[in-house]
Amino acid sequence: MNNDPSPRFAPPDSTGMLAFLEAVRDGRLTPAAAVEQLAASRIVALDHVQLDLGRRARCGFPEVIYGAGKSMEAIRQLVDAQLAVEPEVLITRFGPEQLVELQALCGDRWPHQRYVHTSRTLRVARRPILESITETAEGYRPVAVLTAGTTDGPVADEAAETLTWMGVPTRRFFDCGVAGPQRLPAIVPRLRDCSAIVVAAGMEGALPSVVGGHVSAPVFAVPTSVGYGAAFGGVAALLSMLNSCAANVAVVNIDAGFKAGYLAGLVAVAESRRSVVERHQS
Repeated sequence: MNNDPSPRFAPPDSTGMLAFLEAVRDGRLTPAAAVEQLAASRIVALDHVQLDLGRRARCGFPEVIYGAGKSMEAIRQLVDAQLAVEPEVLITRFGPEQLVELQALCGDRWPHQRYVHTSRTLRVARRPILESITETAEGYRPVAVLTAGTTDGPVADEAAETLTWMGVPTRRFFDCGVAGPQRLPAIVPRLRDCSAIVVAAGMEGALPSVVGGHVSAPVFAVPTSVGYGAAFGGVAALLSMLNSCAANVAVVNIDAGFKAGYLAGLVAVAESRRSVVERHQS
């Protein structure tokens, strides 16, 4: 339920802008609320691209650039526009050949970059880029990122890079799948104090259900396109995860490490904010 009593006005054209300004003048909309609404509706029109600079005001984090299929000139324009107002930009599904092309176009235009080949992510910033976040940062409890097998690593890397971009600490665990069930119990104590858990698994996709039965945190399951013919490129794992008996397991798309990392990050950030409010109230 939205408890904000301020009326909502859309000022995209001259008529809307006039009504918007008249509402501020007449006292129906406070200046502070007007600033918030304007920030949430900022769109920058670039060549063949409309960049949503209001995403942070509405959703908590800025827009993420999906790199596949975009020209390097479009990427350059998007990064430049975002860096004018954001400290760091995240680009996903960005192949190494694209990186070479972008560097040829931009040279040393952005001195702070981090490219991870396995996750195919590029982070560009106006400041030195952190490879990971310490667990004491911002009071966040960490998010655990697990793989069932080592071939699920690239998807888990995409989730971890997303979480680091969000400022959330991670705990990484590799090769914990059900083919060797004796491996999971050793790490369960370190999973139980995490705010959320991301599990990347292919083949039959069983690991998220097993993890979900050991913890109280939400588990974001990522089916990966790993397996033989009957795995159908991750569809078998997807269907298996969707039929999980563990009530705390939610499933994202095949190989969608970014989506799982982002959702887990939102959980960690929301939990941290609640704890800050509770400390101030006590």
